[in-house]
Amino acid sequence: MESNSLEILISSALKEDIGEGDHTTLACIPENTKGKAHLIINEEGILAGLEVAEKIYKIIDPDVNFKTILKDGSRVKKGDIAFNITGKVHSILKTERLVLNIIQRMSGIATQTDKFVSKLKGLKTRILDTRKTTPGMRLLEKEAVRIGGGENHRFGLYDMILIKDNHIDFAGGIKNAIIRTSEYLKKTGITIKVEIEARTIKDVKEIISTGMVDLIMLDNFSIQDTKEAVKIVRGKYKIESSGRINLENVRDYAECGVDYISVGALTHQFKSLDMSMKAVKY
Repeated sequence: MESNSLEILISSALKEDIGEGDHTTLACIPENTKGKAHLIINEEGILAGLEVAEKIYKIIDPDVNFKTILKDGSRVKKGDIAFNITGKVHSILKTERLVLNIIQRMSGIATQTDKFVSKLKGLKTRILDTRKTTPGMRLLEKEAVRIGGGENHRFGLYDMILIKDNHIDFAGGIKNAIIRTSEYLKKTGITIKVEIEARTIKDVKEIISTGMVDLIMLDNFSIQDTKEAVKIVRGKYKIESSGRINLENVRDYAECGVDYISVGALTHQFKSLDMSMKAVKY
C-alpha cells in the first residue's frame, strides 16, 4: 500500500473518532498506566489488516510494543490470538475501535474473496475486485482483496479506461467511443489500458471489428452467450465476465474460458469477521 495515502487515511480516521479527546479513558485511567491487550479471533476466516493496525499504533504512540502472532493472509479459527499490544493504556484504548473496525472489515473482505478464489481451483480465471468500495476506504478494501487471493482491477478513473454502457450511449455507439478514446490517448500521450463493455454478442463482434482495445467485458451475459463470446474473442483480446455472478455460478462462468471475473460483492456484500480486543494481565 502507498505509505502516504495510508497515513492520511489513518490520521483522518483517528481525528474522526478521538476528536478533542477520549474522555472515557481520560476519566477512568491514570495517564501513565501501562497495560497489555490482545486481539482474539471469534470465527473462521482469512486475517487481514495487521500491517495497518501496526501503522495505527506507531502513529498514535511510537513507544507501544506491537507483537504479531499471526500474519495477514493467515487462515484463522475461533480462539486464535492475532497480536499482543503492550504500552500506555491510553494509547491502547483510544485506538481500539479503529483497529477493530479496520481488521474486521479487511478480514471480512479477504474471507469473502477467498471463497470466490477457492471456487476456481484448477482454472486459469482470476477474480477481480471493482470500484464498488466504501468512499475513503478503497486503499484498504482493495488490499484486503489481494490478501484474500484476488487481484485488483483499476484503482480509480485515472489508471485505466473502461468504456461502459453509459459512455457508449452518450458517445453515440461503440465505434465512436473507441475511436474517440484512441484519439484522446494519442493527443494526451497517456499510456493506459482500454477496456470496453459488451452487452450483446453483436456488441462483441462490433468491438472486434473496430479494434483498439485491450480487454472486453461481457456484462450480464448468460452462460451460453459467454461461451459463444469466448469462441469469437479467444486469441484476440482478454475477456472479463461481470454482473450477476455469485458463489453458486462463478465456476460455471470461469469454465467458459474467460480470463477474469469481476465481483462487486467482494467489497460491498461481505460480512465483517468477528473478533475482539481484550485486556490481559500485565
